[in-house]
Amino acid sequence: MKTILLILVLIIPLLFFGQITTPVIKARFGVDADLRANYFNGAVQTGNDDWFNLVATDTSGKAVIDTTGATSIIAGYLSDVSPYPKRMATLIRGMSKPKFSVINSRLWVDAVYVRDYHGTDTTVFTVASKNGESPAIWTPGVQAVPDKNDILDMFMHVRRAGPNATDSLWMFGGIAMDNVTGNRYFDFEMYQTDIYYDRVSQKFYGYGPDEGHTSWKFDAAGNILTAGDIIFTGAFQSSTLTSIEARIWVSRTDWMTVAPTTFNWSGQFDGGSPGSNYGYASISPKTAGAFYTGLGSANGVWSGPFGLVLQDNSLQYTNPAPASTTNGKYVADQFIEFSVNLTKLGLDPVTLLGGDICGTPFNRLVVKTRSSSSFTADLKDFVAPTDLFLAARANLETQTPIICATNSVSKIYVKDSVSTSTYTWTTTNGHIVGSTTGPSINVDTAGTYIVKQYLQAGCSLYASDTLAILQFSNCFVLENNLVDFRASLNDQVTSRLNWTVLHNEATKSFIIERSFDGMNFTPVGSMNTEESENQVVTYNYNDAIRGIPFRDIYYRIKVSDIAGRTVYSEVKKVSVTTASKNNVTVIPNPVKDVLNLSISSTIERKAQVNIYDYMGKIVQTVTVLLDKGNNVVSLYSLVNKPKGIYEAVVIMDNELISRKISLTH
Repeated sequence: MKTILLILVLIIPLLFFGQITTPVIKARFGVDADLRANYFNGAVQTGNDDWFNLVATDTSGKAVIDTTGATSIIAGYLSDVSPYPKRMATLIRGMSKPKFSVINSRLWVDAVYVRDYHGTDTTVFTVASKNGESPAIWTPGVQAVPDKNDILDMFMHVRRAGPNATDSLWMFGGIAMDNVTGNRYFDFEMYQTDIYYDRVSQKFYGYGPDEGHTSWKFDAAGNILTAGDIIFTGAFQSSTLTSIEARIWVSRTDWMTVAPTTFNWSGQFDGGSPGSNYGYASISPKTAGAFYTGLGSANGVWSGPFGLVLQDNSLQYTNPAPASTTNGKYVADQFIEFSVNLTKLGLDPVTLLGGDICGTPFNRLVVKTRSSSSFTADLKDFVAPTDLFLAARANLETQTPIICATNSVSKIYVKDSVSTSTYTWTTTNGHIVGSTTGPSINVDTAGTYIVKQYLQAGCSLYASDTLAILQFSNCFVLENNLVDFRASLNDQVTSRLNWTVLHNEATKSFIIERSFDGMNFTPVGSMNTEESENQVVTYNYNDAIRGIPFRDIYYRIKVSDIAGRTVYSEVKKVSVTTASKNNVTVIPNPVKDVLNLSISSTIERKAQVNIYDYMGKIVQTVTVLLDKGNNVVSLYSLVNKPKGIYEAVVIMDNELISRKISLTH
């Protein structure tokens, strides 16, 4: 078998090692070392997607990276002073559309943009560390890194060439480095596990079981049983992307004895030491032709809405970038862009394992630079492991957690539902009224309700959540006379309630009740029915709420009829913050280490920020000064905390805004 492999190694390079180093468009995405959608090879060409949009009115070609908060980030950079804490910090943005969205007939799987630490870098290799070694023995730390190895920004995007599983799966990568002189070498390494880097202990955790990685498994015929780790190594020499080499983590035994059915071995195997049982083996496609494209930027290419922060923390920014200045632009070859056809290379999870279109080829990404072209050369800079393909998971909420035994309806909904996901509902002991699919349901019986989330129709189960509806013990059974009960906020000072009775002549009076927890109600007003010739009559009531220090207020109506019987309406919730321009966003969410809160304030003010763990124990309290408009507050209290769900509570005067935080490291 080894003799056969050596023959293949000699023949295969003659078949397809002819890379493309000129601008191309793949799967409607421009691979031209330019960040602008609706541009190609330096000229306007409507319809091409890319990393960012230069002009807001461009609508045909889409930007794949979310630019939320870019204006605030730049304002922070401009106000930053030495030692430039804001410019030295990392920045992460995800995809501009929900994960697994079909946009212009292309399936966008995921995308990420990361600004690496600058200056005295906190994510570098301080002592010789190499590809093929276990992350357990890497020696990361804090120090300066040579400018030709210093990563400024990193980009990654995965999409299909169409909307179906049969369309090719493409990975697009980009990397900006500080110095453009000399040769540069980089790795995009993809892990199956939830590997993460702890900056405090300066250690990697969560790596794979096979000498620090996850190995690919084969049957005797060469069919893939399970996928493992992948690495793409790039060499940019003499102003040209000279190679992108693909490798997978396998056992030495499989490399020597197995002939894979979806790709070929191409001769290289490197582990942590010469006798390692596992290592990265180079692979090549079964079919002729290049599996990758790539090139370096031309001089003066726009560097995007987040500007460009160089190793010395100088800021290069102009938006939009005029032709008359180099400010906010890359110099020649500072940005390197490439694409890889994962399907052609044999790394498409659908064709590999027969999965659905929501299958993903890897879980987390680590980007690194090397000192030379050798695969085992010393590693220099790195971008800490970044999550990919994690769409927002179903999280159920309701405004009416308790209902009457009869004549009551509760609406259960998925908070921040994903428009591209499919939701299906079931119940163990309750009753769903109407449809059992979609982001919300109506129920009329106390019980437990379950939602299952699928990223697209036909995909495997992605997430599920459960919510219990309870029953009031003091509801009386009456005919359903009160309908169309609504509650809304009016100018932040009044709750306006509206309802209709179907039999006005049989109704005597109403008592309006208010609650701050949805369970314990007290009367706040009452009114008698109006004399009317009509049976159907609409009523309204205004409740003054100025100065009430609660985010959510609940209302119900107690209706009495002329026979002395009473019935309660369903419960309605008013969120006091809904009409306010004050807002809090966690950017990004999930959080890896540093928690960034984007706080929008209508006025200049002080605010208190409290961080709680899942037990309700306070993790950090801080008072911040907010400017009018957008503010970014960076907190470091979660860096060493366990993964899990936390909550940020921001108190601005009498207004309280809370946001859930998913900490994943």
